[in-house]
Amino acid sequence: MLKDNQNSKKTILITGASQGIGKACAIKFLKEGYKVAVLARNKNKLESTFNIFESALILSCDVSNYDQVNQTFEVIKKRWGKLDVLFNNAGIGVKANTPEKISFKDWKRVIDINLNGSFICAQNAFRMMKEQNPQGGRIINNGSVSSHVPRPGSSPYTTSKHAITGLTKSISLDGRPFNIACSQIDIGNALTDMVVKMKKGIKQADGSVKSEATMDPSHVANSVYHIAQLPLDANIQFMTVMATSMPYIGRG
Repeated sequence: MLKDNQNSKKTILITGASQGIGKACAIKFLKEGYKVAVLARNKNKLESTFNIFESALILSCDVSNYDQVNQTFEVIKKRWGKLDVLFNNAGIGVKANTPEKISFKDWKRVIDINLNGSFICAQNAFRMMKEQNPQGGRIINNGSVSSHVPRPGSSPYTTSKHAITGLTKSISLDGRPFNIACSQIDIGNALTDMVVKMKKGIKQADGSVKSEATMDPSHVANSVYHIAQLPLDANIQFMTVMATSMPYIGRG
C-alpha cells in the first residue's frame, strides 16, 4: 500500500472517480496529501486503482440515487468529520442524434446523473460544510465547454451542462454567508475514453467529420487542484481548460 503524505488533513470527495478525469484528479490529490473519497458506481474499478492508497476512501454509489448519496455523506462525516472540497465530476453522454430521435429514457438518464446527481451531492456537501467547524468549504462543478456551446446532436448533454452553470452561480451566491465557495471548470477534449472518438473523427456543425486535438487529463487534474488550494476568500469562478487547437473558439 502506498503511504501518502499524511501531513495534510484536507479532504475531498470526487464523483465519477473510477475512470477518466475523475480518476486522474483523485490520483493527483492523493499524491498531494489529501484524504480522497473516490465515488463511482463500479466498486471493482475503484478498488483496482485505489486500494494501494492509504488515504483513499472507496465509496460505491449512484449519484442520481438520493438515498445512496445521503448515506454516502453520512459515511464521510463519520470517517472524517468534515469535507473541505467536493468535485462534482460524474457525468455521461448518449449517442448523438437530433431531438426527435432521442428517447426520453436517454434524456432522463443524462439529466438524472449530470444535473440531479450534481445537485444532490452539492446539497449534501453544502449542508456538511455549513454545519462543520470551522464552517466553510469549496464545491467545484465539472461544466464542460458544452456549458457554452453545443456539439451537433447533443441536446441532453448540452442542456445538463448549461444547467450546471446556473447551479454553480446559485451555490456561489447562497454560499457566501457560510464561507462556501463554488467554482466551475469547463473542460475541452481531455483524452479520456469518452474523447478517443474525437481524435479519430467526429461530426462537426457543417456536417463534415474531422479529427480534433486533445490534451492529457493531467492538465485538468492540475487545474482542479489549483482551484481547490485557493483560500476560501479567493475563488476562480469559471475556468476553461482545453486542447489549444480544438474547435471551440469559432465552433459552428
